Amino acid sequence: MSRVVLKLGGRVAAEAAATALALRAEGYDVVVVHGAGPQISSEMERRGIEPAFVDGRRVTTPEVLEVVRDSFAAVNAEVCAAIGPQAVPLFGDAIGLAATQVERLGLVGDPVPGAPAAVEEALAAGRVPVVTPLAAREDGQALNVNADEAAAALAVGLGAERILFVSDVPGVLLEGAVVDRLAATDADRMLGDGTFEGGIVPKLEAALIAARGGVKALIGETEVVAA
Repeated sequence: MSRVVLKLGGRVAAEAAATALALRAEGYDVVVVHGAGPQISSEMERRGIEPAFVDGRRVTTPEVLEVVRDSFAAVNAEVCAAIGPQAVPLFGDAIGLAATQVERLGLVGDPVPGAPAAVEEALAAGRVPVVTPLAAREDGQALNVNADEAAAALAVGLGAERILFVSDVPGVLLEGAVVDRLAATDADRMLGDGTFEGGIVPKLEAALIAARGGVKALIGETEVVAA
């Protein structure tokens, strides 16, 4: 069956589970990757940990990584419960999702394309793998990775037909209107000149990775194409 990677934002995790089930009903193999940004921020505040960001990315100390793991576990359980018995909870670092460490950010990594055996086994059994965006460097140390990039890396590694970025925005907006189709060259230019900012930036960057890796990439109603 054709494969679809579904990337869910932390705020829409439970609601978007219906999308995963609908895709399964249409005959697709579905892999879910979820974020937990709001939950991580809330839990850090509760524990009195001051957040730090560099270029929009969360600096991750061992203390922060503990919060990240706990938050991912909570969201993963929520998503799996919403999907039902077909769901298989998987932690990215435990199943061999690999990443190269970004030293200036602490325990943070850039994921590399791969097809972890646990994901393949779940799909072969007709299940829905629900993956947390943690990865591991070569020595096994867990790294916090961007959920959008983790989803793109899995989509490319698994040879997925498409990747869908599901969030609380309808798509890529230009002058207040959703763009139906965005070429990689235009996306690169606009990312470079600061046209986009905020949460759409990592989604666009991840969509570009997927599109250039041969995967159809959709951010809401916007298709990002490699041309």
